[in-house]
Formats: sequence, structure tokens, C-alpha cells
Amino acid sequence: MQHKNLTEGPIARTLLLFSLPILGGNVMQSLNGSVNAMWVGRFLGEEALTAVANANNILFFLLGAVFGLGMAATILVGHAIGRVDQGEARRVIGTSATVFLGISLFVALTGLPLSRHILSWMGTPASALPFAVAYLKIIFLAVPFLYAFTFISAILRGAGDARTPFRFLLLVVVLDIALNPLLLFGIGPFPKMGIAGSATATLVANVLGLAALVMWLRHKQHPLWISRGERHLYRPDWQIVRALITKGVPMSLQMVLISAAMIAMMTMVNQHGTDTTAAYGAALQLWTYVQMPAMAIGAACSSMAAQNVGAARWDRVHAITTRGVGFNFLLTGALIAPLILLDQYTLALFLPEGSPALAVARHLNHIAVWSFLFFGVTFVLAGVIRATGAVMPPLLILGLSLWGVRVPFADILQPRIGVDAIWWSFPVSAVVSMVLSAAYYRWGGWRNARMLRVDPGEIATPSEVPAGATAPVADAMVIDAPDLAADNQGTAR
Repeated sequence: MQHKNLTEGPIARTLLLFSLPILGGNVMQSLNGSVNAMWVGRFLGEEALTAVANANNILFFLLGAVFGLGMAATILVGHAIGRVDQGEARRVIGTSATVFLGISLFVALTGLPLSRHILSWMGTPASALPFAVAYLKIIFLAVPFLYAFTFISAILRGAGDARTPFRFLLLVVVLDIALNPLLLFGIGPFPKMGIAGSATATLVANVLGLAALVMWLRHKQHPLWISRGERHLYRPDWQIVRALITKGVPMSLQMVLISAAMIAMMTMVNQHGTDTTAAYGAALQLWTYVQMPAMAIGAACSSMAAQNVGAARWDRVHAITTRGVGFNFLLTGALIAPLILLDQYTLALFLPEGSPALAVARHLNHIAVWSFLFFGVTFVLAGVIRATGAVMPPLLILGLSLWGVRVPFADILQPRIGVDAIWWSFPVSAVVSMVLSAAYYRWGGWRNARMLRVDPGEIATPSEVPAGATAPVADAMVIDAPDLAADNQGTAR
């Protein structure tokens, strides 16, 4: 297997190449959701599209709830790899796997019987409720497999491997897209399941993709694979569990706050009728693409920063941040312009022909889509800050921008300016979040934070390493995804 060093080399090139598979994965996931939404919206109507939009908000909430645990595990693995401590990396993986399994089973078994109640509480329109319930119940069955795939992908990225998760995510997306119309309409030997078929395609695709990923890791004897003789590593290490909880829960709460705000916004949008809700759902499909570069770059920055923190390469951490912010403006801006100019055609892909929701979707898109430029800066800064273990300040900043600005802004101003208050709340809150994040990055104490209680000197702080200096462990090589061509030629690790 090839090795890749994230603690040395040209930062801009390394960051871009490391983020490309993550971006590709985000593109494929969003493309998958968009294709499924096109099938549902164009052939089952606005009510079915509204149902999918409401149910997918719940799914985003569920994935966001474990985002922090995955990030905490990623950072812990990155620190261990940066210090050339593969034993600790494997202990983190074993403990984290046990925690993820327990949480996923609890979520699935709890959410399944409560699907209708959750959707009713959100104010899902009555005409869309039966569709949404049928869809969401199957999504809850898929949660353990979604969580497991997310966990393994996060661990691999923490070890410097961004390509393997992308390859198997590509398999999942292809399967989902292929199965969707077959199960939706009952083509060939497949049963006609309607909207439940769309969710079933997601379930089957993730089961098969996860199984393929696990078998591949075992077959390749991946250095971080826990073999049968090492199953004791699955017994919880309580120091690692404590770090996962104390550091991961605040990071999960960030995603929970985002998800809860999305649900709050959806609830307000639902009050304006099916056309407005369908328009918002169609715009959300475009927005997933707009935010993808920032999310990919932010995730890459976090993984790179974690390894450089572990290797005490503080001279590189700031450079990673500046390059990440620059890439965000370049790539996100390059997406926003054509989506503004061509939204009459792109939004129409998700709505029935001649739908009155199209004009509403174009109007709200022109107002709100610019907010993702500012969102991207916040995402990059938060990713670097979290890489040291400073998790509470980003949480507080996000909570203030969403629940102190976005939701109150939309709620209070609706009586005065109508539904436009909802759309304008996006850029206003995004600017607030960016300014506060930049201020904390510049003047905050995040550089002195820790993920685990380590021996003095194991990870040097900026004050302990002169500017531009390299810690002894900086020359460590970290595991990267194997190149398929090299594998085929029998290249040995």
C-alpha cells in the first residue's frame, strides 16, 4: 500500500488533492438525492416531493447527531497517526465502533415507531403525511448501515485515506440510482412500492456498499483493520469514550443545531402551503451542491490539521487554514454564479411541468444562495479549530447565529415582510457566524486545547515549538488509500 504524508509537502496541492475525493463523494451523494427527488417530484407530484423534503430533514438530523462522534474519532486517529502511534489509532477505532453500533441500534429501534409523530410535530402537510411516513420508516431501518458507513469513512480520512471511502460511496450511489425507479414503479421482477421504493433503494444500496467496504478492508489487510485475534480492542477504553463524549457531543450538537434550525425553517415554510414548501425543497436540492466545496475543504482541513497538530507542525496549521478559505471562495463562488443564471432550468428538474412553485423557488434562491460563501468560511475555520479539541466555541458561535439570529429573524419579521423573512435570514445569519468564527480563530485560545490527557511534551503547543520548526515526529508517514493501478501491479506496502 502507498503512503501519503499530510504533515509535509506543498500545502495547497496536498489540501486540494485530499479534498477532491471528499468533494466527489459529496457530489455523488447530492446527485443521488437529486435524481431520486426528480423521480418522486415529477412522477408522484408535489405532495410526494414535500414528503421527501420533510423526511430528509429528519435524516439529516440523525446523521448530524453522530457527526461529532465521527469527527472526534477522526481527530483522535489523526493525532495518533501524526505521532506515529498506530496502537492508539486502533484503540480509538475499536472503542468508537462499539459506541457507533450502540447508538445506531438505539436510534433505529426508537425512531421506527415514532415516525408519524415526528412528522406530525414538524407540521408536515396532511396531504404529504402518508408519503412521508412510508418513506421515513424505511430510512430508520437504514440508519445502522448509514452510521457504520459514515464511521468507517471518517476513520479512514483521519488516517489520510480519502479515496477508499469515495470509491465505495460511488458504489452505493450507483446502486441507489439504479434501484430507485425499479422499486418506485415495479419494473421487471421488482415490486411496485411507490415512495417507499425510493427509501428501500437507499437501504439496500447502503447494506451492499457497507458489506463491500468491510470485505475490501479485510481482504487488503488494511493497517487499521482489527483482526479476529484483536477483538479485545472493541471493549470500550473509557478514556477514549470520555474524549468521544466530551469532544464529540459538542460537535454533534453543532449539527443538531443546524438540523433543528432546518426543521424550524421547514416548519415555518410549511405554513405557507404546498407550493412554497415544494419550491423550498427544490432549492434545497441546488443548495446541497453549493455547499459541497466548503464541506469538502473543511473536512480536508480538519484531517490535515489534526495530523499536523499531532506532529506539532503548528507552522503548517495556519497555512492550511488560509489555503482552505481561499479555495472556499474560489470553488463556491464558481458554483453560485451559474446556479443563479440557470436556476430557471435547474429548479424545473425537481418540479412538475408548469408548476407555480417554480417562480417561488427562483425568487428565494436569488436571495439565499449567496449565504454559502460565508458559510464556507465558517466551516473551514471551525474544522481547523476543532482539530485541536476546542469544540465549545464553534458550538456557541453556531448556536448564536442560528437560534439567536436566523430563526428569530425569520419568525419576527414574517408579519412585516412575509415569507421573504425566511429567505433573508440565511445570509444574515451566515455573515454573523463568519465574523464571530474569524474573531475566535484570531484571538481565541483554541491552540492550547487537547483531545486526550497526554503526557507533557507529547503534543507541543505553539509556544513550545518555534515558528517554522518541525517536531521530531513530523517526518512520520501516514497511511493513504492504495492506488488501484499500484495494487494491480502487486506493489507492496
